[in-house]
Amino acid sequence: MRRITLLPILALLALPVLPAEAQHLRIGLTSDPDVLDPTLSRTVTGRQVFAAMCDKLVDIDEELRIVPQLATAWRWEDGGRALVLTLREGVRFHDGEALTGEAAAAGLRRHVETQGSTRRAEMGPVTEVVVTGPLEVTIRLSEPFAPLLAALADRAGMLVSPRQAQVTGADFQREPACAGPFRLTRRVAQDRIELERFEGYWNRGAIHVERITYRPIPDATVRLANLRAGAMDVIERVSPSDVAELRRDQRVRVVQAPSLASFYIAINVAHGPRSETPLGRDPRVREAFERSIDRQALVNVAFEGLWTPGNQSVPPGHPFYANSVPIPPRDVARARALLREAGHQRLRIRLAVPNTTDYLQASEVIQAMAAEAGFDVELQVTETATLLRQWTAGDFEALIIQWSGRVDLDANIYAFKACGVPLNGGRYCNPEVDAALNEARRSVEPAARAAAYDRAARLYLADRPYIYLWHPLTLHGTGAAIEGLRPVPDGIIRVQGLRGARG
Repeated sequence: MRRITLLPILALLALPVLPAEAQHLRIGLTSDPDVLDPTLSRTVTGRQVFAAMCDKLVDIDEELRIVPQLATAWRWEDGGRALVLTLREGVRFHDGEALTGEAAAAGLRRHVETQGSTRRAEMGPVTEVVVTGPLEVTIRLSEPFAPLLAALADRAGMLVSPRQAQVTGADFQREPACAGPFRLTRRVAQDRIELERFEGYWNRGAIHVERITYRPIPDATVRLANLRAGAMDVIERVSPSDVAELRRDQRVRVVQAPSLASFYIAINVAHGPRSETPLGRDPRVREAFERSIDRQALVNVAFEGLWTPGNQSVPPGHPFYANSVPIPPRDVARARALLREAGHQRLRIRLAVPNTTDYLQASEVIQAMAAEAGFDVELQVTETATLLRQWTAGDFEALIIQWSGRVDLDANIYAFKACGVPLNGGRYCNPEVDAALNEARRSVEPAARAAAYDRAARLYLADRPYIYLWHPLTLHGTGAAIEGLRPVPDGIIRVQGLRGARG
């Protein structure tokens, strides 16, 4: 076994064994989350932890239907310019405060008003959030915004206590007071996040463990070894190369579901000095780079052929896939010609890569393919949260990352491609794209939305601020004794119903 995997395995196996009655669930994550603040968070591993800490106004089920959680009912008014939410009775936040119309309004306003909020763009043209009843809150909009309800099925729908709604930074991080089944007790950066059951949780009967520990384990081999050894009860993102063997191992199970996620390369086209590169400034160079990649060969080599090649934020066959812009085939001759046209025989690209197995495997394949077309790709391996900070600051030339995906297409593209929005780290801006995306946001007719998204796709896929690569399946691993893990396509491990954890 490689030395880099041995020490983390031994460290995890050295964890103390607790009495069986403690019902301690141990979950292995692919990386350490960023801030545990639903208003500011950006990482998918943060969403995993929030699933235990912070209930949402609504949720999605296995069929991608929107279902009640903190809100029991909702309705549109004023021609789609107001969304009225009826709140659940008997809900309390971790600090003991009750969920009321006032509390919900404070939590939603926090997403809209906090500086640096990554939820603001997801919620659309909100003009105000008002209390319209003891257990009712209304979100008012300047114009209809079809994606809003779907946004509330994720972090935009997570509420914090009214006392916490005015807090950010380190004070918030010490104990974010949400209304979920578990509360934070300790976080050790790059090591663990510890939660304990909140006795005042409204759906307490669905919770069957007393404590949860999340451990960031970037190496897929290490995560799997700890699952098989019993040091982890659940792990996210099983490597495709391990699936066949795992299905023969009676100690573990693989839980599979479709996925909403997409993996892509983001390019800095206009954000500070790091954008002043041939890749950032010349669309011919970006096209050459994309033309160097054979997506099907990439997923065959790196992911056992299990993933779906793609060139958009949704896979081919999705209702909102822009069929007018199919996956471009690899064309090394075309790539070399474009580079020469741009004035380069060979070109160095610095590609930031998260320090997890799947990214590294894929990036090494891309590196080899691109070399044949005249690109010398330098891989800069970086911890995920650090990479995301660099993305926000414009401190990158190109990076490879995933978006975990949302039910509504707007949440997959607007916050990345509209001018001036928080997740647009490379500061791509095309007013024609903005016009098409805003048209899709304002319409509730699927055909009209699809036409607007197709028009936008033909523009931004030609500009190439992002090069989409593949779409995975959701593959989680559990110990054989674990029951109740629901295969929801968003890939989030929901703790409600999970049982069978040992001490």
